[in-house]
Amino acid sequence: MTSTLAARTRRGTAAARVALVGYLLFVGFTVWLPATVSSKVTGLVGVMAAWVAEAGVAPYQQSAVVLEILANVVLFVPVGLLLPFAWPRLRLWQVTLAGGLLSVVIETVQGLMPSRFPTLSDVIANTTGTFLGAVVVTLLLALLSRDPAASTDRRLAS
Repeated sequence: MTSTLAARTRRGTAAARVALVGYLLFVGFTVWLPATVSSKVTGLVGVMAAWVAEAGVAPYQQSAVVLEILANVVLFVPVGLLLPFAWPRLRLWQVTLAGGLLSVVIETVQGLMPSRFPTLSDVIANTTGTFLGAVVVTLLLALLSRDPAASTDRRLAS
């Protein structure tokens, strides 16, 4: 690796780590604020569920459950996108495991908070989001690969 490429790679890794820390701070504030405060952030699910119900697509309760799960998936996609760039040697399963463990920590802390409650569905949705983000990185790296014979990035593919 040339020194210019190595320097660019180090800068990219550092930038990904900074972005990941910033994003995790956002996630922490979102999931660990008291329920009365966080509802202002997460209330979007209720608004969207009301729109779906008013449009006659699905009842409010059903759409709220589905949208809540989707919101948890989407919340962790950036984790799956950033982790492989922040730590390039991580494999797909390691990125997914890290997202799952992070979700378990979040849910455990929520279990200690009087206004919040942990759910297994959140852990599953968050882990799924991490996995999907990492898969996107894997596919992008494969598409951007200059060598068609090496169509997958070995870091994440194993």
